[in-house]
Amino acid sequence: MKITVNGITKEFQPGALYDDVARAFQDTMPHDILLIQAGSRLCELNRPLPDEDMEVKLITAADKDGQMTYQRSVIFMMLRAFYHECGQVKDFGVYIDYTLGHGFYCFLRGDIKPTANLLARVTARMDEYRDEKLPITKKSIPTDEAIHLFHDYGMHSKEKLFHYRMTSRVNVYSIGNFQDYFFGYMVKDTGYLRYYKLIPYGKGFVLMMPTLKEPEKVPEFVPFDKLYHVQKESSQWAHNLGVGNVGELNDQIVAGHTDELILLQEAIFEKQIGNIAARIADKKKKIVMIAGPSSSGKTTFSRRLSIQLMALGVRPHPISVDNYFRDRIYAPKDENGNYDFESIQCVDIELFNKDMNTLLEGGTIELPRYNFVTGKREYKGDFMKLGEDDVLVIEGIHCLNDAMSYALPAESRFRIYISALTQINVDSHNRIPTTDARLIRRMIRDNRTRGYSAKNTIGMWPNVRRGEDRNIFPYQESADVMINSSMIYELPVLKIFATPLLFQIKPTDPEFQEAKRLLKFLDYFLPISPELIPNNSIIREFIGGSCLDVD
Repeated sequence: MKITVNGITKEFQPGALYDDVARAFQDTMPHDILLIQAGSRLCELNRPLPDEDMEVKLITAADKDGQMTYQRSVIFMMLRAFYHECGQVKDFGVYIDYTLGHGFYCFLRGDIKPTANLLARVTARMDEYRDEKLPITKKSIPTDEAIHLFHDYGMHSKEKLFHYRMTSRVNVYSIGNFQDYFFGYMVKDTGYLRYYKLIPYGKGFVLMMPTLKEPEKVPEFVPFDKLYHVQKESSQWAHNLGVGNVGELNDQIVAGHTDELILLQEAIFEKQIGNIAARIADKKKKIVMIAGPSSSGKTTFSRRLSIQLMALGVRPHPISVDNYFRDRIYAPKDENGNYDFESIQCVDIELFNKDMNTLLEGGTIELPRYNFVTGKREYKGDFMKLGEDDVLVIEGIHCLNDAMSYALPAESRFRIYISALTQINVDSHNRIPTTDARLIRRMIRDNRTRGYSAKNTIGMWPNVRRGEDRNIFPYQESADVMINSSMIYELPVLKIFATPLLFQIKPTDPEFQEAKRLLKFLDYFLPISPELIPNNSIIREFIGGSCLDVD
């Protein structure tokens, strides 16, 4: 067979593996080849080559699919090491909970704590596996067999998950005699897994691994205490409700408890908003600045916060930073020559600070309105003046950056960070990335309000993420308060809207692999009717039908 990579063609004998291709082309790549993409399909290296000529793409840890494969494989190796060290502990388990900075926050179940000594022993065991280059193998077994297998292992979150699987077979991975199920691909053997670190933190530990930018370097661990506490609170709430994973959520749907679950989640979110409003009123803050990543629900949150403020006798004035954009011709461009609308340089910071100070000093201003069609700022007689009990509610991605409000009195500001931080996971070892939930939210809203296809949204998502890494996440810990806008019931609702959009993406499209992954992920969830969602819910910002002005 003739295999072509980047214009270079090499021949392989019948019976060759993708691993043979990786070895033949490894010297052309700066990083280890972990997977190979053949057409629209990702292939693990231990798969045999098809008996045909083809052009393929080499996937490394500098690619998103490669990075996820590396992370998944390290987690698998770590789990084997933990069960080797602690398998005799009663009710022992390891839970991969959520991302924290560039790491994964994990905790242990059973009568054992993740001490520095235990983590050192587990790391040493992982090092042994790495040096031994143990094969990571995959086999397909009947779903019923998988249910019994994970019941016997005490991995009940996986047992529940497969109870709702409609497929007849399940892929199970093995390192030696240690077996587990993972949502996604694996590297060929443990010898590829050279970079990791376990760090005690909180009541658990953080598994650190390399980033996309530096696939051979484990970054320094930087504590994100505020983010940790809001995620811990959300995760603990889900576990206390008995809805800590997809299988348990499906149990609630089947049992007919959906209405109660939705109302409970919405009540808790409303109470959190009310508490924030009370803090703002008590401290007599005049400027509320709200920031968060794409599709975190900033608009709905700001509207609901404004209602809570009015209930306390405070009159809010909503202002979008987007209306202070400079005319498009002055916007900076990225390395590809495209307008970088995520940059803070797009905002007329001087005018924004001048106007806000004028309002704080009792003056009147005329608010601009940015016309996204013409790319120009306009004035249409929208004048504003603050009363004694009035407050500015300002929303924008740069609101936590001091450069945005450099001239405003610090004592008058109250800063809020909002993000959709997923509360549940697929099972105890397969987490739901927060970015996946936000991508699905945005995909649905973009299609409904702008006519964008899922292909368009997936295609632009990497640029959105880069903007968030640069403009939002570095400032999140400076917030006075963080709030999680993720609804525990949302993915079963969003599934109904997202699935048809994802099926529109063709196998020949570059976005097909991501669409396929998301479709498989959404297939884990039983659906929930959108008719059950309250019309002031943050989910209505994405699926439509909100009673608030959010479109």
